[in-house]
Amino acid sequence: MIRSELILVAAEEGHSANPLLPNWWEVLVTAVGFAVLMFLVVKYIAPALEKAYQDRVDAIEGGLEKAEKAQAEANALKASYEQQQQDGYVEANRIREEARAEAAQILADAREKASTEAARIAEQAQAQIAAERVQAEASLRTDVGSLATTLASRIVGESLEDDARAQRVVDRFLEDLERSEATGRTATSAGAAE
Repeated sequence: MIRSELILVAAEEGHSANPLLPNWWEVLVTAVGFAVLMFLVVKYIAPALEKAYQDRVDAIEGGLEKAEKAQAEANALKASYEQQQQDGYVEANRIREEARAEAAQILADAREKASTEAARIAEQAQAQIAAERVQAEASLRTDVGSLATTLASRIVGESLEDDARAQRVVDRFLEDLERSEATGRTATSAGAAE
């Protein structure tokens, strides 16, 4: 119904309008508008979009290149760190071995010095003991000699003040004493052996 009314209105105005045929003015205005719009898009919008696209591509590719460089640097640093760590282990082992060898050398030197010092102290002690023994024997001979002379003087009843005579008496007494000690030791050794 609306269609038939439009046809009637067009017929009254004197147009023989075919609804299937376009209006050339409309086509021309639409084509000019489309051309202006196309010109604006090609001249301003497309280059801006292309520039934004290219910037984005460059940023992504640059980011990838930076990431690859950073990865390569990280790998190089990691390899360097691992090499330094390995060198550190080797150096620590070398220092530890040197310290052990040095400790062994110090210990050997200390033992040698201790044994030398012990031998020196033993020699000094032996020399001191021998000197004290000689001194004790001399002192004992003198004391025993004077006691023997005094005792012999009392027993004999005469004075043994003559030094030569007194010395002979003392020497004889000491020889008898040493002989009796030697026979006592022999008897003790023989009793222990049985």
